[in-house]
Amino acid sequence: MTTIARVETFLVAPRWLFVRVETTDGIVGWGEATCEGRSETVRTAVEQLSELLIGQDALRIEDHWQVMTKGSFYRGGPILASAVAGLDQALWDIAGKRYGAPVHQLLGGPVRDRIRVYGWVGGDEPSEVRDQIAARVEAGLTAVKMNASGRMSPVASVAEIDGVVQRVAAAREVLGDDRDVAVDFHGRFTLANARRVAPLLEPYRPFFLEEPVVPENSHLIGEFVRSTTTPVSTGERLYNRQEFLPVLQAGIAVAQPDLSHAGGITEVRKIAALAEVYDVQLAPHCPLGPIALAACLQVGFATPNYLIQEQSIGIHYNLGAEVLDYCVDQEPLTFVDGYVQRLTAPGLGIEIDEQAVRAADKRGHAWRSPTFRHPDGSYAEW
Repeated sequence: MTTIARVETFLVAPRWLFVRVETTDGIVGWGEATCEGRSETVRTAVEQLSELLIGQDALRIEDHWQVMTKGSFYRGGPILASAVAGLDQALWDIAGKRYGAPVHQLLGGPVRDRIRVYGWVGGDEPSEVRDQIAARVEAGLTAVKMNASGRMSPVASVAEIDGVVQRVAAAREVLGDDRDVAVDFHGRFTLANARRVAPLLEPYRPFFLEEPVVPENSHLIGEFVRSTTTPVSTGERLYNRQEFLPVLQAGIAVAQPDLSHAGGITEVRKIAALAEVYDVQLAPHCPLGPIALAACLQVGFATPNYLIQEQSIGIHYNLGAEVLDYCVDQEPLTFVDGYVQRLTAPGLGIEIDEQAVRAADKRGHAWRSPTFRHPDGSYAEW
């Protein structure tokens, strides 16, 4: 029996939490339980959940997932779901290494040989947007995502609305007709603002409009869907199938679960299957580290309704370390012509530089989400 012997966590720059699970026969699996700004809290949750795993058969992944998510009276939420996600990824990594196969083979085998990726671009002014997108195109990407705006008034001014339109127009100018731009509302818009802006963006053919309302207002997203012909996406702050069901029923086109928040590989595979019933594509959220990215790709190679993959190489949050810095070999996660080729090594398909991780954990990090306020001093949605 491949028995779980030890669980460790590592808080590493720039803002990630890695999980290491070791078995009695020497197999090591890695997962990522990052919850941006709350990773220290998740670390404690991982330690508590490990009490359920030590001494157990590492290959009983579904059973462990059931116990970790349903074995206590109080369930759910981003902290517990992120802790479960990191452990679940590590167990799948162990299973792949135990059987000598990449995880996507254990999930039914590949349905594609490469996955398209996109990167995030910043820039408050149209000229900055142009420069950042040009750099991404030069790096080989065929798709980018940008924030629609910074803080947004509850009822936006003409200048605020025009600023959104001008920035998306600048993006389309650089990208041309053969590349895509997704526009992230980031939950910063009221429903009224989102409905006003969406029709103005339609001439620029966004790839999708992301998170037009905050997740606790998911009951409103159907009204937004009906206000635009542009595909609508959401899901980075939804943590299970039950939370995805209402937005799928409301008519979103793209589901964006985060494999480090939504219960890991086990739950996201089920979310993908549910999404397929509603003719919805999957584009997992992943502005995180190499383990989370590898886990996403493993799901993608085995999932028919997989649209595109977010990746955070070069993102502005990556201060102190980059995505590939903790990989022994960076080649598997590099992209060519805007795609990542199918991972073929056992488990998650990457080898983590354990020495670098342990050294980084000694330095640690204390990353926190920024806060924003309106000119009158009231809190603005992040």
